[in-house]
Amino acid sequence: MQVKNQKIVVLGTGGTIAGESASAQQGLVYEAAKLGIDVMLQSIMGSANAMPGALAAFQFESEQVAQLDSKDMDFVTWMRLAHQCQELLEQDNVTALVITHGTDTLEETAYFLSQVVRADKPIVLTCAMRPANFENADGPQNLKDALLAAAKLKGFGVWLVVAGEIHHSLYVQKVHPTRLNAFDSGDAGVAATIQNDELQHTQEWPMPQASVVIDIHTLPAPKTWPWVEIVMNHVQTNPKHVELLCAAGVQGLVVAGTGNGSMSQSMQKTLLLAQANGVEVRISSRCSQGAIVPTEMHTFETNGALNPAKARVALILEILANSKV
Repeated sequence: MQVKNQKIVVLGTGGTIAGESASAQQGLVYEAAKLGIDVMLQSIMGSANAMPGALAAFQFESEQVAQLDSKDMDFVTWMRLAHQCQELLEQDNVTALVITHGTDTLEETAYFLSQVVRADKPIVLTCAMRPANFENADGPQNLKDALLAAAKLKGFGVWLVVAGEIHHSLYVQKVHPTRLNAFDSGDAGVAATIQNDELQHTQEWPMPQASVVIDIHTLPAPKTWPWVEIVMNHVQTNPKHVELLCAAGVQGLVVAGTGNGSMSQSMQKTLLLAQANGVEVRISSRCSQGAIVPTEMHTFETNGALNPAKARVALILEILANSKV
């Protein structure tokens, strides 16, 4: 029997899941990050729908790490969150962590945590597409499902639980601006679903885990992190913005290439010059699904299945890690 001194700690960062609108009928116009995580956790503990039996053996604690709309997420908050995750997961009586987060940049935060936190316990992110006071708010069920996943998942991994689905942080991305099921994992697919308070695995378990690139304790202050931007290839791309970024001191560029990471000749020429002048260049694809398949046609290093936003995080951490060699 599980001893009830095992804890699942819920960390709040704000987002729509903590948002409020002017009325219970307004689901798309609202102010994010209004409710504290303690209020949100208590509301589902005391809701009419009973908590899953699998959670009866756990204690729950909540901590407010940040209170912001995720479009305003920043490196300082990432550092604070990662340090808190590391510290908590090193405690013997902490089984897992749940993090509430806004949907807009959740995939970036999830990927970042997977690259800097060392642990053998799961981190589960969850979110909502409707504010907390909406008449059909999705947040409470998502939070309840995330707690269940945190109790059931074994070993380290950073996951997203939303709309009854469990996604791996390496693959998941937001693909729709408004629907409740706004996330997708492309070719990798959903790792598991939650039905009737049970995890139904759809992938071989456990999923491939990300290796930690740089220990959170060795990361320098965010103000010293390299400046990395994303540029896109499109019809009649004018690489002038690349030239301006390089002149301003950018240290890394991720190209959201067309198709299998392709780009115009003018963009390639400008990026080769940037690379020759010390700017790190990586290629991703603006396609929403599928990994780039490297070929002899690729002039620059590719980022496989990482979308441009995650490829940017990867390059930031790569530059930081290499600077310590």
